[in-house]
Amino acid sequence: MRLEARFRWLPTPFRSVLLFIVWLLLNNSVSPGHLFLAAFFAITIPWITFPFRDPQPLIVRPGLAFRHLLLVLYDIVTANLQVALLILGPTKKLRPGFIKVPLDLNHEMPITILASTVSLTPGTVSAEVYPIPESLEEGAEIEQRYLLIHVLDLADEQALIKTIKQRYEAPLKEIFRC
Repeated sequence: MRLEARFRWLPTPFRSVLLFIVWLLLNNSVSPGHLFLAAFFAITIPWITFPFRDPQPLIVRPGLAFRHLLLVLYDIVTANLQVALLILGPTKKLRPGFIKVPLDLNHEMPITILASTVSLTPGTVSAEVYPIPESLEEGAEIEQRYLLIHVLDLADEQALIKTIKQRYEAPLKEIFRC
């Protein structure tokens, strides 16, 4: 992986700033020695580990990312209440099941965020993303990927798929432009 000249000594500037701040906070000191060590680690660690990183898509719409985060937090709270009512009610009325959500996302990071979002929302758990690219023959293209989700109470499969795609996947496609 080749770096542009401007990023050669600081390949991941945000990560470097974070490392610098975390070092100072962990040591609870801004003495010259700790400032030097913080700067040394903030430059050295990203520089050494950069070749091992997979390229990640950039967040091109940070405002939408923040709104999406607020939406997910709201959904977590409301889903907690819904699951509590389901659990406290008669469990014979529960209709657990698995659904297969076709993915339009094509990069690992947004897919991981979608799977995590689904798992964080009570009543649903991401079980698998398939097909896994490593399991295919070399050179074979992935036609369609799916997210397998376990649902605690599955009333309408198509409605849930539509909700997941519109509420979570569509904003991620815009946030990462993929």
